[in-house]
Amino acid sequence: MTYSTQKEWQEIQNHLPRKYHFTQSYHPTEEWWNWKGHKVHLDCFRNKKAPVKVILLHGVGTNGRQMSMILGGPLSKDGFETIAIDMPTYGVTEVRKGAIVKYDDWVDLASDYIDYELQRDDRPIVLYGLSAGGMETYHVAAKNKKVKGIVGMTFLDQRVQQVRDETAKNLFMSRVGIPMVGVACKIGLRSFKMKMSVASKMSALCNDKEVMKVFNRDKTSAANKTSMAFLKSYSEYKPALEAEEFNICPILLTQPEQDRWTPLHLSTPFLDKITKVDVKIVTLENGSHYPVEQPALDQMHDAIVEFINKVTA
Repeated sequence: MTYSTQKEWQEIQNHLPRKYHFTQSYHPTEEWWNWKGHKVHLDCFRNKKAPVKVILLHGVGTNGRQMSMILGGPLSKDGFETIAIDMPTYGVTEVRKGAIVKYDDWVDLASDYIDYELQRDDRPIVLYGLSAGGMETYHVAAKNKKVKGIVGMTFLDQRVQQVRDETAKNLFMSRVGIPMVGVACKIGLRSFKMKMSVASKMSALCNDKEVMKVFNRDKTSAANKTSMAFLKSYSEYKPALEAEEFNICPILLTQPEQDRWTPLHLSTPFLDKITKVDVKIVTLENGSHYPVEQPALDQMHDAIVEFINKVTA
């Protein structure tokens, strides 16, 4: 399957401002990259003359095409090359037969893809991540150590109980369900799958009710199922560098003002520990967790362009 045959992203696009709509002359190209037997889908705006590459990482309720719509495409108009990755089990990436995907695989894949791009040429790379993809940019940067900057819509340390409590679907899932995931893995149920909407506050992904209806039936994003092994690794992932040690690159948090899933107070405790690099926070007025609103979209774009230019100057 490719995004040319998928209708959900097109329905979401209809709720974006007109200038964010893809056309016959303005749209991503689809590529595939083999990683350990996974046929990884890349949504690309290639530009050999671009001074910077931006790699986009989705979260547990979105996919690469949804990243291309709100940011990858707009950044390409500024002369940047953008690549949105569909992580295994999301988007239209084809998972290796028999593979049980863990969150660690997402981090390793992104790190390896950065190395792959740097082998092609030495242009600087900046990472962007939405939702869980925000913290993933941190995890990837800490492991890879070669990126020039990271931008996240959130920076959530799932090892912290308050973060689990407020981002899980309810307290029962946070206090009982997540610990039971570890038990399930120990008794041989690592491959058992459940909808992410059962584990998380997926209903708060977007404040536009009509967009949320589309997300709720999109099995390549918000309606996706994930394994017990993924949930366990996601909830307890230990970065290569803890916040107090992080010295790789500057960080930008683009925080939607009306984010009902991951409000600012869940990211600041983690970011406050980072003192060895510059950390900046920009509020996106009227924005949902997955922003389809103005002026949030334009504010996000402008803040990221400014950040990219600064960290790669």
